[in-house]
Amino acid sequence: MDHSHHHLEAAEMPMDMCSMNMLFTWDTRNLCVVFRWWHIRSTPGLFLSLLAVVIFGAGYEALREGIRRYEAQSSSRAAPRQAHAVVNKRAHLIKAVLYGIQNFYAFMIMLIFMTYNGWVMLSVSFGAFVGYLLFGGSVPAVKETACH
Repeated sequence: MDHSHHHLEAAEMPMDMCSMNMLFTWDTRNLCVVFRWWHIRSTPGLFLSLLAVVIFGAGYEALREGIRRYEAQSSSRAAPRQAHAVVNKRAHLIKAVLYGIQNFYAFMIMLIFMTYNGWVMLSVSFGAFVGYLLFGGSVPAVKETACH
């Protein structure tokens, strides 16, 4: 069986497959962020991706602030309505959904950070900084856990 044509096919395949780094790097060649379609192939693509990561990180802090406000409002409304158990169950269900969304968001940020790419890692941290600056004025800077 002649396999000489296999060598040519392999040589013609695109060499821009996603790399999976398990060690810290500053290299952006073949960098994919979480998804195969989020493949950074150019300098402008890198800058846009890093900006997206910053916005995504800041968005997490905006979500947390929104959840804090919802909890404060639902707590103040629940105090005069202690007799209405249905309202309390609905509020608890909404809080549970928001908690699930917040955890999903936090783990997505963790996965983005785990590209082990220095530029992406700095963007995640800068996004947290921007988010806290814009949305975290009412809470202490100390967090209980690293992920969420």
